[in-house]
Amino acid sequence: MNQKSIVAVLAGCMMLTACTQMPVSAENPREEFLSWKFGMFIHFNVATYNEREWANGHEDPASFAPENLDCGQWADAARSAGMNYAVLTVKHTGGWCLWDSQYTDSHDITAFKNYKNGKGDIVREFVDAFRARGIKVGLYYCAPGSYINKHGNVLLEGQENLFGMPPEAKQDPVGFMKNQLTELLTDYGPIDLLWIDQYRKLGDRWPGVKQHIKSMQPDCLIIANNSHDPMETDIFSYEYPWMMKRNPELALPPEDNQHPGEVCDIFSNSWFWKTKEEASHLKSAEKVVDMIHLCNRRRANYLLNVAPDKTGQLPAYYVNRLNEVGELLGSVQP
Repeated sequence: MNQKSIVAVLAGCMMLTACTQMPVSAENPREEFLSWKFGMFIHFNVATYNEREWANGHEDPASFAPENLDCGQWADAARSAGMNYAVLTVKHTGGWCLWDSQYTDSHDITAFKNYKNGKGDIVREFVDAFRARGIKVGLYYCAPGSYINKHGNVLLEGQENLFGMPPEAKQDPVGFMKNQLTELLTDYGPIDLLWIDQYRKLGDRWPGVKQHIKSMQPDCLIIANNSHDPMETDIFSYEYPWMMKRNPELALPPEDNQHPGEVCDIFSNSWFWKTKEEASHLKSAEKVVDMIHLCNRRRANYLLNVAPDKTGQLPAYYVNRLNEVGELLGSVQP
């Protein structure tokens, strides 16, 4: 049995023990969440290097080659904008993991030989940098599901649909997801927020996944993307750009909203950085501040996506605009 297999077995035993613990009430953390007010969403993964929103897992891992990745730069920019929390896409639709997962040899950071020769850990760099600046940390994880034929994700002849997961997850994708969540919730200290995308693809297994999360970190808030059901999610979620195209009336919390919520939005034209990105595409500082105040009045935080480019840093025009947001936010009362 190799080292990864041994660790996997031990983690599985730890999971069974953790699941016997009863989660505590998240009511106070839900209300406390509203004091965070404004956060940074960070979409950064293999998709950044392949001009797509949804990767499919068949990308060349050598394409992931940030020349100067600096999570401290991200955190400094967040701090200058007045952001109080941040959420990083640690596993998106391609199944690529930004940490060394004991459950995959093919689709974790060890495959990224052009980043620290495969010996990096971007999850660790992220949580350390943001915590050092007093910013709460959140992790995004995309549930298993079919993501082909949308957002640039097209399989070539002979390529298998990996259903958003590393190939090792094929036999039990939900169990694999639980194993990886165990890693994320036991190896990186207290995680303030776990942002689960596409949770509906889990069907009736979602409550079990949610309970699994709470068994390890009861105070970790769970956001099930686009859920407005308190049995499914701790925080009501509003994916603003997506919902504006489908049902604008549900794109924002109602004016009389009573349940803590979050509105996520894009700073530019897409979630992952693209080479066609230009400074002129960014929201104005005034627009961002107006959205923060609107969301806060409706008992919701505003999570603004700010995507690093291929160097692994935020472009200078992003940093400058975020600084403008911070200055304006400090001078304009809600």
